[in-house]
Amino acid sequence: MSVPLGRPPAAASRRSLTDKAYEHVRASILRGELPVGTVIAEARLADELGISKTPMRQALQLLRTEGLLEVGPRRQLVVRGFSAGHRNEVLRIREALEEIAVETACRVITLEQIDELQLTLLRQKRAVDAHNEDDFLVLDEQFHILIARSANLPIVARLLEQMRGFARLMRLGRSQPPEHLQDILAEHTRIVEALEQRDVTAALRALHDHLHHWDHLLTPTEVSATNADPPA
Repeated sequence: MSVPLGRPPAAASRRSLTDKAYEHVRASILRGELPVGTVIAEARLADELGISKTPMRQALQLLRTEGLLEVGPRRQLVVRGFSAGHRNEVLRIREALEEIAVETACRVITLEQIDELQLTLLRQKRAVDAHNEDDFLVLDEQFHILIARSANLPIVARLLEQMRGFARLMRLGRSQPPEHLQDILAEHTRIVEALEQRDVTAALRALHDHLHHWDHLLTPTEVSATNADPPA
């Protein structure tokens, strides 16, 4: 692998290890392997990946900045909980970001990017057929981020990745029946069809229907239950 100009080889290596640690811990949180309130054991996680504490510490600070980790009552990093107020804030921000991405993508998305979205839909169908909800949810996040990137909106894409991470964390433990995943796939298909036709009104309507269908699965009461104090 070539080292980018201006970055010493050691710094590039640390960055790579930090990225690896970040992706590992983030995925563990979003899959529920590190539940809400879990105290993060930096040394143990570093040992799991066979890396030093420095890149793991950097990765954990990135996750704290992103909002998936927070400082607990004993000054330890813990997996964040979400109140009903947090939920409403996250969903409103996410919807605003998604609308910006879809409206802009209708004007600038290329045929190659449409093909990439179609390929993502095909992979989601395979996940539905295999009853693999974990893979489906990963692809769901990729689908929406890809629309933002296709709109040439990298800042929106990064913020949207954060908001959708929050949404996945809030829905942990709520397994969905296969027919529900099929409904989501159909809604994604409507969005892509509207993007391909450059129909902003239809695209925004399909997005609105999709987001509100998806959001009703978690009530404010259920979210509050996830916001219990972390274990001492």
